[in-house]
Amino acid sequence: MTSTPAPEVLRAQLVVEFPFTRSLGPVQSAFLTGLRERIVLGARTGDGRVLVPPVEYDPVTADELRDLVEVGTTGTVTTWAWNPAPRPNQPLSTPFAWVLVRLDGAGTALLHALDVPGPEAVRTGLRVRVRWAAERTGAITDIACFEPEEEGQHGNAPGGDTAEPQAASHSGEFDDPVTGIVAPARLEYSYSPGRAQTRYLTALAAHRMTGERCPSCRKVYVPPRGACPTCGVATTEQVECGPRGTVTTFCIVNIKAKNLDIEVPYVYAHIALDGADLALHGRIAGIPYDQVRMGLRVEPVWAEGGRYPDHYRPTGEPDADYDTYKELL
Repeated sequence: MTSTPAPEVLRAQLVVEFPFTRSLGPVQSAFLTGLRERIVLGARTGDGRVLVPPVEYDPVTADELRDLVEVGTTGTVTTWAWNPAPRPNQPLSTPFAWVLVRLDGAGTALLHALDVPGPEAVRTGLRVRVRWAAERTGAITDIACFEPEEEGQHGNAPGGDTAEPQAASHSGEFDDPVTGIVAPARLEYSYSPGRAQTRYLTALAAHRMTGERCPSCRKVYVPPRGACPTCGVATTEQVECGPRGTVTTFCIVNIKAKNLDIEVPYVYAHIALDGADLALHGRIAGIPYDQVRMGLRVEPVWAEGGRYPDHYRPTGEPDADYDTYKELL
């Protein structure tokens, strides 16, 4: 057991991002292709409701929907929220309102941005119209945003200017339809691992493995969680573990991850460090992937300047007996 001063709690700004690629069915393909052509399509349900954006199945009855209709490019704000500080890649770079707009002829509302000078210019019931993007590719961003409708303009719904605009049937057929999209997904967030994992990461940077012991059941958790997941009591007693351990189970990775400079196949394993009652995970190297096995004794390898082990390698010791790690599977 060791006792060290509590380090300052770590914090880091992190980003998770990846391109999400998906194919489109006939309904979504028609909707996005329609936007490219400055047409907004919805799907009519069996009871006559028009859903915009359209979906492939009725959310109430689960019936398949294929009856497409064209709705208007003007509509009414049903609710809104002011966005004073737009984030990167949002529809507008200046402050704007997020609005739900029920387009003329539609029975549901579409979420998008409204370009107005300030929150005083927005209200429920405001009449608005689509502002189309100058270049359209078949994406929701083909609607650049909404803007207030000029006074005297009303009823851009198919079929003309009526008090209650009706949606017009549409085949959903276009030349060169959009059949797939790539949507960039990005999440920026501030992460703090808390006091327990701060101590763990600080020790790890010094090439030490530490855990915390539960005062009730006496189990040692690595990485520590700050509380025992079994007993629910706080853990503060620091315990030095490992650094050697035993492979309890593993998998062979055959698909290369983008931007990861590791050749496949390779092995990822759960490793029970000596003195720990919880297995952590790590990559196994220094041995052919098809020779990795349960019970293999391993030790961590740090890259030069690394704050955590780059991988684990065999120690050359005899394999651990199954009974010594079976409870950690």
